[in-house]
Amino acid sequence: MFHGYLLRCYRYIELNPVRASMVERPESYRWSSYGAHALGRVDALIQDHGLYEALGRTQEERQEAYRALIRFELAPEALTEIRGSLNKGLALGGERFKDDVEAVLARSVRPKQAGRRRNQMTDGL
Repeated sequence: MFHGYLLRCYRYIELNPVRASMVERPESYRWSSYGAHALGRVDALIQDHGLYEALGRTQEERQEAYRALIRFELAPEALTEIRGSLNKGLALGGERFKDDVEAVLARSVRPKQAGRRRNQMTDGL
């Protein structure tokens, strides 16, 4: 499940400049990792994630798979989910992933329950 979320985030990030009409194609955005991951441009700032390396046995296979991954825009629901998590500072992923993040950060990374907080002064009335 983690892999699906991470790949969606890759797509979200790489296509952000296109959605914002800053460039027509992701490879045109200077600050993107797309050039390294999809086209093999050397970039000392890029350290490949294991998930990227799992896209293929060779560099060419990985680049081809990455280009295919980024070729299509995310579904509106996925954009909403990612943006909602970003805007609220919440983790995006499965429950086990969120448990792990909460253990490391020692704070909640899930949405708070809806409703008003109980007032301790009036609870006993």
